[in-house]
Amino acid sequence: MVQTPPPSPRGTGPNRWFWFLTVAVGLTGLVVWLIGRYPNALDSRDAMINITRYGAILLLVASGILGSRTMNVKKAVRDIAIWVAILAGLVALYGFRYELETLGLRIAGELEPSRGNQTTSGEMLYRRSADGHFYIDATVNRQLIRFLVDTGASDIVLSPADAERAGFNRSELLFNQQYQTANGIGWGAPVVLRSIQAGTIRFNGVAASVNDAPMSESLLGMSFLDRLSGFEVRGDSLILRP
Repeated sequence: MVQTPPPSPRGTGPNRWFWFLTVAVGLTGLVVWLIGRYPNALDSRDAMINITRYGAILLLVASGILGSRTMNVKKAVRDIAIWVAILAGLVALYGFRYELETLGLRIAGELEPSRGNQTTSGEMLYRRSADGHFYIDATVNRQLIRFLVDTGASDIVLSPADAERAGFNRSELLFNQQYQTANGIGWGAPVVLRSIQAGTIRFNGVAASVNDAPMSESLLGMSFLDRLSGFEVRGDSLILRP
């Protein structure tokens, strides 16, 4: 009885190495193309380390797939294509990391107008809120406070609650500063803010006052706005120039 030799396992022999070399050459070509397409994506040592790590992982996965004794060529090519796409996506995301960060800040600024957006010229832009006013989230003495922009207020006016958050003790304040408000005469206590920052705009040692009566919002008045090189309302946008 003549015994026929068993069929060789699928994916073994020269065919397997042909696919391995094809994939290796293809990956090399892809990396060269990506470097040419995004020349600044690998501008640091950390970036080079990351791309080398991802490449090694991809080659390891490809070797495992192509080295399998039961390799299905179509499935192997499909799996490798998926990993190539993942690697290309990671490189592209890294190359556009600054643009994506800017886009994220812009979207956040549109969803929450008081956060504002920095323009390409370094200005801060705030959108008008639904009630028709402009609000600005500013950091006062390292505490986040929301202000209503009020060009009719001579000072930055903190509500008692916001003043307490910013580190001012009401019992130590002297409410001897008189204001003429829409509701009549008001009193405030003069203070000096160690720092106030709205977006990229920061000032130190800014005069302000703490209102004696409760307020729904603190006011961002002219003692802040006068320190800017300029500000304007353009349509539904408030632009602050450092």
